[in-house]
Amino acid sequence: MRLLVLGGTSFVGRAIVDEALRQGIHVTLFSRGITGTDLFPDVPRLIGDRDTGDYTALRNDHWDAVVDVSGYVPRHVGQAMDALGDRVSRYLFISTQAVYQRSGIGPGADEDTPRRPPVRDTEELTEATYGPCKVACEDDVVARYGPRATIVRLGKVAGPHDVQHGLVYWVRRASRGGRVALPTHPDQPVQLIDSRDAARLVVQLLLDGRPGAFNAIGPAEPITISELITTCAQVAGTEVEIVPVPAAPPTAFFPLIQPDPLWPTQQRSSARARAVGLTSTPLAATIADVLTWDRERGEPPLDHGLSPAEEAALIAGA
Repeated sequence: MRLLVLGGTSFVGRAIVDEALRQGIHVTLFSRGITGTDLFPDVPRLIGDRDTGDYTALRNDHWDAVVDVSGYVPRHVGQAMDALGDRVSRYLFISTQAVYQRSGIGPGADEDTPRRPPVRDTEELTEATYGPCKVACEDDVVARYGPRATIVRLGKVAGPHDVQHGLVYWVRRASRGGRVALPTHPDQPVQLIDSRDAARLVVQLLLDGRPGAFNAIGPAEPITISELITTCAQVAGTEVEIVPVPAAPPTAFFPLIQPDPLWPTQQRSSARARAVGLTSTPLAATIADVLTWDRERGEPPLDHGLSPAEEAALIAGA
């Protein structure tokens, strides 16, 4: 198989390329050539820019499949499809759980859950526009490629090289041990998928030539936020006491925390994806790998969470 990856040098894209190479797939990368220049030295690279619409490098070859990791707005996806035309046999688009409506759903919602209305009149990605822009992208891919289109809707992704640091804060905080401030109910559900499980699903769908939409979410068994933090501590060899606290200061963003009305968004079904090959790395293994990676890179400052002094003050006032 000859595979073109639009992106492929940051987190999820990197995991997909790793998995594809592991399975003997011939990969070509298309990117700006700015990030991850030291990665995959033996993989051919085509240079272009989605923001400026420079897809010239894609016009002189063909591929069995393309994985679009970096398409966020309809213009990006539309221009890529125009450049590729019929010189690609399958278009797999990496989407998001944010495409789904957030109200009126219950636990176990699947890929047939109603999506949010598509948005095409902005390229400013915010909480209100990110999901609807992805809906528009999905629609355009399906309209162009029909049964040759595959959509993978990622949930919260965790693993080494996580640029959004969704799990990193809790891994780092639990490794310090002690009393942990939790600005939500301890039973809040959490869904995390290891980036390598997502990558294995993507590659399997390509090898099978399978169309349709798939929820790439995990773990296989439901977990709560308190169980997640406790597991982080167990992996790090520490002990923690979880202390529910009132809402944190507005300036202190906590990853993976959801208000009560959105808890069903962390209880979606992955049955369709698991039936076609989605694997589930044990949560403790993902946490251990994140802990090792974070320490090896020197634990750079995070732009969210609380300092130890802020956390102690919040706990004292609980």
